[in-house]
Amino acid sequence: MAISRDFIQDLHDRLDIESVVSSYVTLSRAGRNVKGLCPFHNEKTPSFTIFPDTKSFYCFGCGAAGDVISFIMRIENLDYVEAVKFCADLAGVSMPDENYDDSLAKRRVRILSANREAAKFFNAQLMAEKNRKALDYFLDRGLTPNTIRKFGLGYAPDDWRQLTDHLKSLGFGEQELVLADLAKRSQKGTGCYDSFRNRVMFPIIDVRGNVTAFGGRVMDDSKPKYVNTSDTPVYKKGSGVFALNFAKNNPGKTLILVEGYMDVIALHQAGFDNAIACLGTALTQEQANLLSRYADDVLICYDNDEAGRKATQRALDILGNTKLRLKVIKMEGGKDADEIIRTYGKERFASLISGASNEIEYALAALRTKYDVTTDDGRLRYMTDAADALAGESGIGIDLYVNRLAGEFGVNPQSLYAQIEQSKKRKKKKRETEKKAREMEELQSSFSDRSNPEKRGNIKAARAEETLIRSLMRNPDFYPKLKDKFSPDDFVTDFNKRVMAHLISLIESESPTEPYMFNESFSPQETDSIYEMLRSGGELANSLKECLDCIETIKEEKSRAGMKKASDMTDDEFAGAFDMLREKDKTNKKNNRNNV
Repeated sequence: MAISRDFIQDLHDRLDIESVVSSYVTLSRAGRNVKGLCPFHNEKTPSFTIFPDTKSFYCFGCGAAGDVISFIMRIENLDYVEAVKFCADLAGVSMPDENYDDSLAKRRVRILSANREAAKFFNAQLMAEKNRKALDYFLDRGLTPNTIRKFGLGYAPDDWRQLTDHLKSLGFGEQELVLADLAKRSQKGTGCYDSFRNRVMFPIIDVRGNVTAFGGRVMDDSKPKYVNTSDTPVYKKGSGVFALNFAKNNPGKTLILVEGYMDVIALHQAGFDNAIACLGTALTQEQANLLSRYADDVLICYDNDEAGRKATQRALDILGNTKLRLKVIKMEGGKDADEIIRTYGKERFASLISGASNEIEYALAALRTKYDVTTDDGRLRYMTDAADALAGESGIGIDLYVNRLAGEFGVNPQSLYAQIEQSKKRKKKKRETEKKAREMEELQSSFSDRSNPEKRGNIKAARAEETLIRSLMRNPDFYPKLKDKFSPDDFVTDFNKRVMAHLISLIESESPTEPYMFNESFSPQETDSIYEMLRSGGELANSLKECLDCIETIKEEKSRAGMKKASDMTDDEFAGAFDMLREKDKTNKKNNRNNV
């Protein structure tokens, strides 16, 4: 049994979508609506809009759409039942006592429980005398027992089944352990074996205190250096942030972004308890959006090598799509934060923070390393690139850097301003070209749909189906007069057929026919399409005639879709099919006129 529709309607009425979303997105008033940077895609200009009147949101950039429940599903990476529970807690109401299907929610709870027990197991193994080498690894890196305890560090023994056997003794099944990626199935079909072996372990804990995943590191130079939990129902690579559960509470609203687990832990031990590391191969927009919920400023502190410099530039690009203010800490005296603190102490690192450069200063310094500025050619190339970098600045900021560069290289400031203006014009032209390309792409994609791929080949039918759906959602009282004239099976496209079937069930149960009532049975991407269907379909006549015209078109297109292609028919087949279709059209039109 599903969660009752009455409860969903009441929950929807209780929650203020603007208040809920503002916990995740910085919003500003735009007339009757509010806007902000979309948390679901990269953008610098706000296109994420909340409509308080309908308690819905829509992003004009990526098409994400929905209500407060579907927003929580996306932003918290929850399934439908979990999102409803989350929203119920926000509204201060209890879930109904019903036998709804929460199998995925229960599976997630079991995986989190298994992870918690695994973390306890790894920590106990670290403290066992027989595994002294693992504890010595951390102690030799300068970590104290208190720090080891704070981060729940551990050790996975050099054994194929010790963790698996331990968790099975606690009642966990092999399937659960495989889903959690704590174990892997043997190719020989002889059961499961531990995913982590002979590695020091770093539990990854989310902001709610759940152990969602693990990172395991070798204690020598063997490869692979790290083994990390793969995607599971409770963890997605590219979304986790190590130590954010600690750093999110720092009063300064500033985060120090470093590369690795040990950098984070060393900084916390030294008193910099706002250090975090993003997990995965590279910083993602999802991680950047998460950071923006807990900070106003981010100091990027990546390794002092070529890979670190490339990662820094990528981080600037990704984080630049948020409201965060950014600075870059220049690593001087060591490869990374851990090495600098162990070699020179926390005071040295504090001085590096004080000397952190902003985005433009970092960009100018990075450009300078590319050229020999002692030569005329090198200076010219550097000044040209510097002007390009400054083209995004304005006001006092641009004056400061122009005067600084002009004084250093002995050039007329007006020459630099002229070069910057040329760069601005080039960038503007490029943006306009890209905008036209996007508009053309959007125009072409309007004939297709991610959720309804059949639409592209059945435009006429799909548009009639969508108009009928929209009309009945807005005028459910039309349905009793139309229900004998069509069924969802008449629809040509499967997605619209499913939407109509669900809509009919809502109407027949006298439930609201609002888009939020589709969350349970449709994925977030599919609800995007439902909202887009309502938003971009043009004006409705809101009449029975309009509905009947749509039904007639749908049936005509269904008949055509069911016929053989004309090129594949014999002459007799083609003539017979044509006569049949013509007679069917006449009958449909006559019946529709008689029954209105």
